[in-house]
Amino acid sequence: MKFGIALGRLNPAFFESVTVAADELGYESVWLPEHLVFTTAMSNSPYPGATHPPVPPETPIFDALSYLSYLAAKTQRIRLATHVFNIGLRHPFTTARAVQTLDIVSNGRVEFGVGASWLHQEWDAAQLDFASRGARVDECIEICRQLWSQPVTTYQGSHFVFEGVVFEPKPVQRPGPPILIGGESVAALRRAARLGDGWVGMGHTVESAIVQVDKLKALLEDNGRDIDGFQFVCGGPVEHRDDVLRWERAGITRLIVAPWTRSPDAVDGLRRFADVVL
Repeated sequence: MKFGIALGRLNPAFFESVTVAADELGYESVWLPEHLVFTTAMSNSPYPGATHPPVPPETPIFDALSYLSYLAAKTQRIRLATHVFNIGLRHPFTTARAVQTLDIVSNGRVEFGVGASWLHQEWDAAQLDFASRGARVDECIEICRQLWSQPVTTYQGSHFVFEGVVFEPKPVQRPGPPILIGGESVAALRRAARLGDGWVGMGHTVESAIVQVDKLKALLEDNGRDIDGFQFVCGGPVEHRDDVLRWERAGITRLIVAPWTRSPDAVDGLRRFADVVL
């Protein structure tokens, strides 16, 4: 079992100290949430069944890939991940370049979690069509992969059309950084099984994770894909070593944790968790 750290559960003033401590203590990854903008009026939620946004519009937002590049310079081993990046809100050239740069400066430590987004007002503010976001997201993923791996890229889709694009240098990770698809909806799971190197869920119990893992395994089989090597990632609680075994039996390969109640106590919480689990 790999253990990642949920930076979104912290006051941003503690991002650096917690990431450095996690690196030193042997945690596998840190995960930074991402949005482009919030608006004064927001609706919907990334959590199934919820209708109210989980954060207020005044929540601090950072350019996730820039911030992770900063954290890359402060660390040696820990992997740097987005949870998740709203890939459809940017042109894929911009996204591919930022991820490529992070992968190079971190010496290949990127886990690129992406999602189709749940906040339609964010798409409205960016003057993009929320209803067609799925197709746009699919094209962005395909284009990034091609730019990272092909000497010359030509693409013709519904949202993006271009010829003869040269994209250098290539990322350290070949054929490119892993792309993990975030989300709990049927559409998100289908996208993960079809296009993703893995899936990133939200907060789960062992029981709820089993449901999603089983759905994904069936979808992977339908798409003729091998389950081996596919990453099953979600957030969830761990209090004892036995809990780790339960998550492993559920099929989760990486658990994103936040073993603290207050940001000032986060480093101590990481140490206690490491003593019990790592």
